[in-house]
Amino acid sequence: MEGDPEAHVFKADLPGLNKEEVKVEVEDDRVLQISRERIVEKEEKKDTWHRVERSSGKFLRRFRLPENAKMDQIKAAMENDVLTVTVPKVEVKKPDVKSIEISG
Repeated sequence: MEGDPEAHVFKADLPGLNKEEVKVEVEDDRVLQISRERIVEKEEKKDTWHRVERSSGKFLRRFRLPENAKMDQIKAAMENDVLTVTVPKVEVKKPDVKSIEISG
């Protein structure tokens, strides 16, 4: 997770994957879940035999989101094998300070 004054930023390095193989979900209890299931098929055909190899890899990361996360404005982008999930922070309003005159 990277520091940003306006958002929580989560990055995941997912080499060789495209965005269709990656799932980003937010659960009710403020948990961000990034997962993927990768299935690779390798097929070889010869005159006398035919072989298909399937290999798969799973990836699952879960992050508990802080109280100041804007749950309805989460964005995800994938570029150069890196998934970036941006969770905007709720603006914390600075309290108004009013001076009170001291009598006496």
